[in-house]
Order: sequence, then structure tokens, then C-alpha cells
Amino acid sequence: MSRILTLRDSLREAMSEEMRRDESVFLMGEEVAEYNGAYKVSKGMLEEFGAKRVIDTPIAELGFAGIGVGAAMNGLRPIVEFMTWNFAVLAFDQIVNNAAKTLSQSAGDFNCPIVFRGPSGSAGQLGQQHSQTFESWMANVPGLKVISCIDPKDAKGLLKSAIRDNDPVCVMESEVMYALEGEVPEGDYTVPIGVAAVRKQGTDVTLVSYNKMMLPTMEAAKLLEAEGISAEVIDLRTIRPLDIDTVVESVKKTNRLVVIDECWPFAGVSAEVTYRVQKYAFDYLDAPVIRVNSADVSLPYAPTLVDAYLPNAAKIVKAVKEVAYVS
Repeated sequence: MSRILTLRDSLREAMSEEMRRDESVFLMGEEVAEYNGAYKVSKGMLEEFGAKRVIDTPIAELGFAGIGVGAAMNGLRPIVEFMTWNFAVLAFDQIVNNAAKTLSQSAGDFNCPIVFRGPSGSAGQLGQQHSQTFESWMANVPGLKVISCIDPKDAKGLLKSAIRDNDPVCVMESEVMYALEGEVPEGDYTVPIGVAAVRKQGTDVTLVSYNKMMLPTMEAAKLLEAEGISAEVIDLRTIRPLDIDTVVESVKKTNRLVVIDECWPFAGVSAEVTYRVQKYAFDYLDAPVIRVNSADVSLPYAPTLVDAYLPNAAKIVKAVKEVAYVS
């Protein structure tokens, strides 16, 4: 049986189910308890689990991230919520220098089973310092796993897998997608980390994206279908480990690739996907790979400039026509 749930409800259900299943799991972060979460993802969890397992923290990301890392090294499984990954910049020392390196620096004696989660990417007129996309930042660090998915069903299953994982996992959500609805199965299930999803079958071009950029990507696929161009759409879901095999197999079929990525173009996720495809499927490409990224500037504040900054369906359709040599 499936129900229709929002993304925020599916994430809450994942955390609550894992906290019922395992008493070592707890949630901490700014406003997660008394206020029910900045985006109401943790609504009702304080009442069910109490203040020892749903913990409001001061506005001190470096401090509470460090508490989480220490708790993970001592046998607990913390879920650390950042109000936005933009604020997590203050905690990068704990994430990058401690959590990611615990296993290697201890020669395998200590694991660090911790989840860092919160929204990444733009969310309208929030200004440059609140609108950055962090998937490529975190995926660049050995020892970290990175999940980035807005589909409610998959987001729930991936978050449950992240909580059970013995390595630190960064879960990137989207502030403007928490109300997105989708079918979510009842009962316990997980989605494996490191496996992409083919959202639409196609024959003429492969479109690869993740997180909220899946929406303009799927819209572009429909527009292209109306013009007789069949697009296969792949949702990466996990950035590290990256399921490049699914992408390569699709490119071998379609012979063309467009990668849509909210990250800045320089050294972003799209750059990594493009490199690997040219390495493993070069002989199958009938055209150079094209990337559709956010503009290579800090996000402007004006709404018209926000629209110009981000990828959209029209930009994706234009890119596809370039790789398909269609005017």
C-alpha cells in the first residue's frame, strides 16, 4: 500500500521509524524540538521521543556538529540538522576534518555513523550567502557519502539507509521542495545508496540531473517529446558514490548527453559526470556533452536575475537541440 506524502512528511517518517527501531538514533539541531523544525520536518517528534532524543541546539553549527561526531564515535547514531547547508560552512572543520577522516585516522578502529542533513541550493530571494549548492563541495571529500533527492519515496528510503550506514552521510534536501508530494509505500523499506534511478526511458538523448533540477529536466523531456525527440532521464539520487554505470549504459543507447546541475559549472557534479562519460563511453558519443548549470556568479537577489541564473526547461531544450544538431 502507498500513500501520498510530502517530502517533509516522508523525511520525518524515515527519522521516526529509525528512532523507534534503534534507541541509539537521535536528532539535534536548531529549532528541531520546540519549534517542530524550521521547515516542520521534525513536527511532533519531541512529543514522541522526548528532549533527550530531539535536542534543540544553540546557533553554533561548529559546536553541535562536533558533539554529533563525538557521539557517533561513542556508539550513537546522530542526525544533525542544519537549517541550511549554507550555515554548515561553519561546521566544515567537524564534517571534513573529523567525521570524514575518523575511520582512516583510527586505522579502522572507529566508525562515524552520523547523518548531516538540511536544504541545499537556491530557495528564491534569500541572497548570495543562503543560496549555494553544496553537493560538489561535500562529494569532493573522501570518507563522505552524499545523497541529493527530492522524490518523497526515494528520499525516505535513502535517509533510512543513511541513518543505518556506518559512514558519515550528507543528505542534501531542498527548502522549496518540502511540500512536494509523491507516493510513499507503507512499512519499512530502504533505498540503496549509490544507485541512480531512470525516471523516463528514451532513445535519442540522455538527460542526467538530481534534486530539484529534476523538475525542469522532466518538463524539458515532455517538451522534447512533443517535437519528436525521445529523452531518457536519469536521477542520480546519490552524488557520492556516483552510479556512473547507469549513465554510461544510457549514453551507449542514446549517443548523446546533457547534464543539468544547479552547482556552479567549475569543478561541479556535472563536470565529474562529463569526465567519466568521455572516459568510459567516448566511442559511443555522437556529439560533445553539454552541461546546463547555474550561472558562474554568486546568486543575485532580483527575481528576474534569479530566473536567469538557474537552469530551466528552455535552456535544457536548447542544449538538447545542440547535441542532436536540430535547429
